[in-house]
Amino acid sequence: MRFQHLSALLLGGLATASPLAVRQAAGSGSGSGVDAAAILAIIPGSNSCAGAQFPDECRTAEQAAPFISKACAELSKAECAATIALMGYESGIKVKHNLTPGVPGQGTANMMSPAFVSEYATELFGAAKVTGQSPVAVLALVTPDEHNFGSAAWFLVKKCPDVRAALKTGSDAGWQAYNKCIGGDAATLPARTEFWTRAKTALGV
Repeated sequence: MRFQHLSALLLGGLATASPLAVRQAAGSGSGSGVDAAAILAIIPGSNSCAGAQFPDECRTAEQAAPFISKACAELSKAECAATIALMGYESGIKVKHNLTPGVPGQGTANMMSPAFVSEYATELFGAAKVTGQSPVAVLALVTPDEHNFGSAAWFLVKKCPDVRAALKTGSDAGWQAYNKCIGGDAATLPARTEFWTRAKTALGV
């Protein structure tokens, strides 16, 4: 599985994405302009980091909104909704590294595996800055907010191009295809879909 759900965390309580990711996006750009109120509606509990297990990693909806909005700049509304739903399910925007089972180097707001984190970091910073570094060190390169909140859009554009047309329709079939692409366990689909449903309402999909 590419991602690990942080269930214990969630039940309690870009600058742009990769330059290539944004430029290669084929969306209408209508996903931009995401505000804190929309993020809070999608990710309940994102209004505060009080009591966060990792306060240095936690971001509120208000803090995350500018970076998520920029990451969505060239995505359709439905694609933007899907990426925010993914971030809500995977991290609740409260952590930037994997907690369960604690895979070193797995992280970002959408909990990419170390291999994808490395690929993302390489595209952002070049191979020379990534090669030979530990997975944890590579993750640290992409967890500043301007990159952390761009990783879901990057993954959609780079790794899931075949599902984008269906996802843009805002259909459940498109959402299910997206979840299959990101490696979501079928057993978690109902919980993931709760975020998707809220995201569609919040963004007017």
